[in-house]
Amino acid sequence: MHPILLSIGPINIYTYGVFIASAFFLGIGLAVKEAKKEGIDPQKILDLSFYILIAAIVGSRIFYVIINFRYFIENPLEIIKIWSGGLVFYGGFVIGIVVVIYFFKKNNMPLWKTADVIAPSIPIGQAVGRLGCFFAGCCYGKPTNLPWGVTFSDPNSLAKLGVPLHPTQLYSSLNGLIIFFILIIIRRYKRFDGELIWIYVLLYSVGRFIIEFFRSDDRGIILDTLSTSQVIGIILFITAITMLIKLKDGKAK
Repeated sequence: MHPILLSIGPINIYTYGVFIASAFFLGIGLAVKEAKKEGIDPQKILDLSFYILIAAIVGSRIFYVIINFRYFIENPLEIIKIWSGGLVFYGGFVIGIVVVIYFFKKNNMPLWKTADVIAPSIPIGQAVGRLGCFFAGCCYGKPTNLPWGVTFSDPNSLAKLGVPLHPTQLYSSLNGLIIFFILIIIRRYKRFDGELIWIYVLLYSVGRFIIEFFRSDDRGIILDTLSTSQVIGIILFITAITMLIKLKDGKAK
């Protein structure tokens, strides 16, 4: 597609970075708006969002580098070039959870209630952010003869060139958008705190597990069958079901 949105002399503005930034600010805006309704200090949500951003970027990049360690051993300077693409969501998600829990405890914030406030912001942010992946060409799909297959031709793209590929980035974007609307509907009928965040984890793990079968980029394969993200997805799926049951019964602290 178009990895470089705009060039001003020697300075390149990457489409990927623009969409990631847009996704972040959209997510923050929605979370702050919902926090006001729930009686949670919006400033704390802003502070938390900043820490989540740093944790997500660092964690996502570290995970991406680990999966593609052979390439980065030969090209170590490429590790810092996150603006051109190359983030793995689950890496940022895991590190982000650690940061969120620490922040909640430090500021005496209600864990599950605040998590539910943030929950819808995650999938809508993914829906927008994955468009950046599409333009950068990262997270590309397997070759396909389907009519909606996308052929990348820009030499700066991270995808395979000249071959129709599954637009897995768009699949992921659509997945995020669907989950977002599901959470918005469920939020009206929420029965207990923590329900939204764990339903998000449940739905995302299922959607990601399926989409992984159509991806062709190097994602780390375990037991010659499942990708690293699929294995993590299975773990999160089981965890989400367990937490939903415990929170519904009032047993989770």
